[in-house]
Amino acid sequence: MKKAAELVFIPSPGVGHLVSAVEIAKLLVARDDQLFITLLTMKLPFDCMPKGTVDAYTDSMSQRIKFVDLPEEAIETRGINPNLFLKLFIENQKAHVKDAVTKLTELDQSDSKPRLAGFVIDLFCTSMIDVADEFGVPTYIFFTSSSGFLGLMFHLQTLHDEQKKDCVEFKDSDAKLVVPSFVNPLPAGSVLPGVFLDKHGAAEFINHARRFRETKGILVNTFIELESHALHSISDDGKTPPLYPVGPILNLKSDNNHEGSEILKWLDDQPPSSVVFLCFGSMGSFGEDQVREIACALEHSGLRFLWSLRQAPPKGMVAFPSDYADHKGVLPEGFLDRTVGIGKVIGWAPQVAILAHRAIGGFVSHCGWNSTLESLWHGVPVATWPMYAEQQLNAFQLVRDLGLAVEIKMSYRRDDQVVVSAEEIERGITEVMEHDSDQRKRVKEMSEKCKKALMDSGSSHSSLGRFIDQLFL
Repeated sequence: MKKAAELVFIPSPGVGHLVSAVEIAKLLVARDDQLFITLLTMKLPFDCMPKGTVDAYTDSMSQRIKFVDLPEEAIETRGINPNLFLKLFIENQKAHVKDAVTKLTELDQSDSKPRLAGFVIDLFCTSMIDVADEFGVPTYIFFTSSSGFLGLMFHLQTLHDEQKKDCVEFKDSDAKLVVPSFVNPLPAGSVLPGVFLDKHGAAEFINHARRFRETKGILVNTFIELESHALHSISDDGKTPPLYPVGPILNLKSDNNHEGSEILKWLDDQPPSSVVFLCFGSMGSFGEDQVREIACALEHSGLRFLWSLRQAPPKGMVAFPSDYADHKGVLPEGFLDRTVGIGKVIGWAPQVAILAHRAIGGFVSHCGWNSTLESLWHGVPVATWPMYAEQQLNAFQLVRDLGLAVEIKMSYRRDDQVVVSAEEIERGITEVMEHDSDQRKRVKEMSEKCKKALMDSGSSHSSLGRFIDQLFL
């Protein structure tokens, strides 16, 4: 009889990373009753998620999944390079992780306790490989972005280490970059993640990619039917650990608070597939000039809309957007009165519940990978408006490589001070709401494929099984 095994999960701070880690943990323990998981959670020094978020994801959790909150670290956020902040924050957690795992293994000395089988870390936590090595156990990566992005990381690391090429040279460049994990050449200056165009950020990500190669395997939140080209290009390279495409891993539990109920009640009164939903993720916010352009586009289009509009944090602060006390001050005068009945402006949005609603016909999105997978699951086509991180890359893949989305402004970067015109916005939202478009048909087909991938004998179901099998070898 095989001995029970325990995995230690270490997600980066932030609700998106936490949700994905919890969801894959639930899948793993549901598949094998000899598998136990301890999930170590980090909290940023600023309020990064709504109160009760962790509790919402741990309700009715298996007794074989437990949570350990690591001690909070006080780190000054003003004036620090954002690309160095996360490195410093996670590096400071190594001692806490070692202490937590030491306590775990001290408690687990008896034969009846599970053996420590490995660490599962996400892409920003590669320094934790050192801690796993101290305990003599393997490390696995849980990659919460696309395999296209994973392939880009490996490619840029190879260019840097073998050809001494620096990706910072692509900043403001019109050069096209051929990357094996993408079908079409990338317009490097406009869609490479901003972090790669910063000297410190590029060095960090190249180091992450280098350390990925030290691990025993990479779980990717994707599925073969969506990213077959990217997955094959990485596996065929022969220089990377085994890949396990196990997605889409999503938290599809609806939010049941009062504010969310009011939003869904409003949607209940709208015709099927008639509402365009605008939501830009946990870090998504705009200046007043851009807010006015969005408002003008929505009003002129005549489309029904649901708009999650949030206030930017103070300049120079590393913090998350917050809800406005009153939207009237930032919107054009009379906008709310003129759009009453066909439009609703909100703050925080229960995104999954909204995308699942029959009234939603299109999604103006920042193209975060979780949001991309949620839109595909629910069969809602996207108009791409990326803002930061790898979102420009996701938008490129969706529009150019996969034909699953339309473009509003693929090269938009939150920090560039560019204002997208009302005309560009209106064109994009009108296109995404077309009822017989090729994109809508392809999205509906992909929606079916992603659900089948998770079913018994589906591609991701089988891939997760292979990962579990090698834990017990």
